[in-house]
Amino acid sequence: MIEKFGLSPNATLLEALKKINDSAISLAVVHEQEVVRGVLTDGDLRRAIIAGAELASSIESYYSRDFVSVSPETSRADVLELMQARFIEQVPIIDDAGKLAGIHTMHSILGGRIKPNWAVIMAGGKGTRLGKLTAGTPKPMLKVAGKPILERLVLHLVSYGIREIFLSVNYLSHVIEDYFGDGSKWGCRIQYLHEDAPLGSGGALSLLPSAPEHPLILLNGDLLFEANISQMLHFHEAGNYYATMGVHYYSHEVPFGCVETVDHRMTQLEEKPLLTKTINGGVYVFSPSALKAVPKATFFPVTRIFEEALESDQPCGAYPLDGDWMDVGMPEQLNDARGL
Repeated sequence: MIEKFGLSPNATLLEALKKINDSAISLAVVHEQEVVRGVLTDGDLRRAIIAGAELASSIESYYSRDFVSVSPETSRADVLELMQARFIEQVPIIDDAGKLAGIHTMHSILGGRIKPNWAVIMAGGKGTRLGKLTAGTPKPMLKVAGKPILERLVLHLVSYGIREIFLSVNYLSHVIEDYFGDGSKWGCRIQYLHEDAPLGSGGALSLLPSAPEHPLILLNGDLLFEANISQMLHFHEAGNYYATMGVHYYSHEVPFGCVETVDHRMTQLEEKPLLTKTINGGVYVFSPSALKAVPKATFFPVTRIFEEALESDQPCGAYPLDGDWMDVGMPEQLNDARGL
């Protein structure tokens, strides 16, 4: 990695020009013994040459020591947000030792190519469990780290090449529509599915303007997660699944010693066991045929698609949602997300 993009602080402008040309990303990384000290862009080179610098000159006076970087743990959506806010197209990934771990580019963040899949985000709920917090704000528009949850979901989808996004809205829908508009600010097209009455977690799928030709992604609007959407779509298609549910593993420590018995005779004693269950993660992929099971403009829980599929032996997948996952539908969960 450092061999491909790296330059010594003593390198010449000509060497930098060749490095940037060969790397094809308009950026070189300046390092000493692999510890990154700065970056040099093609813009820096142009400005140096316009100012009269010779190609044999050292880059020492021209590279930036104050540069934007991220850690390996930074999510794709957060990197995309950073790129948009700072009007940059390359962001180095720096590890804890100060060494180059990779480079994000706008091209790689946007998934290389646009995916044909549509996505629907359920954003119409009142969020009554959050009390006064949602009195004047739709639950998906509550902020975590300065950004609405719904915006984080949109950015996450866009970062994996999804460009057609539908927002299902009902409660305080104008707040959401005024904020997102047509979606062009986020590099996608956003359309709205208006629920005149609450349709449950799946009923709004019947409001789509036409039947999708490719597997459709459905997200709950109160989620924070980092799962790889591209891998989930591949999992769904490779398994030839009728419907796929993103699942998360939830663990709970029983605060008591637990006893196993047979006919009132103790067979096992386990002190404060840790129980782990596989739970519905609120992220789904549906084949076009599965969406035909959704009745028109009727209250319909999305889990009914899976229940009916299992009854009729339709194959359903369970995709593990790797990385951070959090449902922020209750005050304590929202506080956890906000670090309170």
